[in-house]
Amino acid sequence: MANIQSSNGDWFKVTSVILNLFLLFFSFVGANWKLSWSEKAAAEAEAVASVSCSGHGRVYLDSLLLDGNPICECNTCFSGPDCSQFIAGCDANVNSGDPLFLEPFWMQHAASSALLVAGWHRMSYSFSDGSYMSQQLEKRIRKVHEIVGNANTTGRFIVFGSGSILLLNAAVYALSLDNSSSPAGVVASIPYYPAYKEQTNFFRSLDYRFIGDTSMWENTSDVKTNVIEFVTSPNNPDAQLKKAVLQGPFVKTIYDHAYYWPHFTAIPAPADEDLMIFTLSKLTGHAGSRFGWALIKNETVYQRMLQYTRENSFGVSRDTQLRALKLLEVVLEGEGKEIFDFGYKTMKDRWEKLSKILSVSKRFSIQQIAPRYCTYFQQVRGPSPAYAWFKCEREENKDCYAVLSAAGITGRDGNLFGAGSGYVRLSLIRTQDDFDLMLQKMETLVSGEDGIETMRRRQSTFRQF
Repeated sequence: MANIQSSNGDWFKVTSVILNLFLLFFSFVGANWKLSWSEKAAAEAEAVASVSCSGHGRVYLDSLLLDGNPICECNTCFSGPDCSQFIAGCDANVNSGDPLFLEPFWMQHAASSALLVAGWHRMSYSFSDGSYMSQQLEKRIRKVHEIVGNANTTGRFIVFGSGSILLLNAAVYALSLDNSSSPAGVVASIPYYPAYKEQTNFFRSLDYRFIGDTSMWENTSDVKTNVIEFVTSPNNPDAQLKKAVLQGPFVKTIYDHAYYWPHFTAIPAPADEDLMIFTLSKLTGHAGSRFGWALIKNETVYQRMLQYTRENSFGVSRDTQLRALKLLEVVLEGEGKEIFDFGYKTMKDRWEKLSKILSVSKRFSIQQIAPRYCTYFQQVRGPSPAYAWFKCEREENKDCYAVLSAAGITGRDGNLFGAGSGYVRLSLIRTQDDFDLMLQKMETLVSGEDGIETMRRRQSTFRQF
């Protein structure tokens, strides 16, 4: 505690010195000071941000140009120079996990989240201390977990990765080196995130291989080989809070907590596992920045994962780390209340609207999620999951993906999650346009059930004669 107090005291002293130097500089320069090299870049950013694209698209600094002007990049099912034209007959795209539902929040916080970087920013491979990780960013990550209360960072090492996807395989690699007389078996409970299987199989390592559903390996007391279990909590796709199934001296566990944030789930307690993985994409919505981090208790595992990221890419882009730092500073304003309130209300509203439509259906259903007490919001809160785990209840609809496709809804086939063709994952975190169109088509699909029922009764009656 004394060391912490001393560290805080030093920080305040440094901050005070910097502030005094700034005030001294400003008193000399005064009104004569103005922007110089950054002025043009700021003007370009403002000009791009001012283009509305009818609210159904965006212009970016790196957008394609037409006659020297950037072109609007339209949301799904919209087109035209300003994205004002709706494409009739277009399918609702609720397949990918693009967390674009948070885009309006960042538009409201354009000033505080903006970042202007000089051309000479961090040109070196490493930081001045020789590492590939920003110490300031590591401090912000620990602070975010502290205020949210979703993970214990005490005594944990941190490794950065290009999104959590790189860290998943880094963790498998690091854990597979224990008891490595034979390849480690990687398992996950159905329904599981497809990347666990796809990535493990893609690398075809001699040290590990995907061996299927966790339930097939529950009795591990007699297993004499290394088993690595992926635990996703909240689970992707069904949003359930999960715990490890397997136990034993040869079992290692990787906890994927990508969605363990207050806008997607109640936070009952801080996660306190040996190896936990998080990602910026599901915290702030910036999937394109490709930034994730792992909290690791064992130093040997930490060193192996660190080596993996170094050999893979010399660490995460310094520009990405700077942007992540800036975004987390916005998150920390007001101890996260703004972003988590916005995110939770948006996701709760979407879940309730979809649930209401499907509540009258006899053909289709989605997963049940019980209200839980959230230590962050300090109240019992209802569900606000990132995905709906959609089920076709009838045998004649066993190819659920095809049923939804015929209705103009593109989700993600349940076969990819190991769950079979009776399920489809529907993403609720894409743009408002995507969600609204899906809702419209779902309502049409469900409202047509009465006609289908009437036809089935008539066919049944006809057969009797």
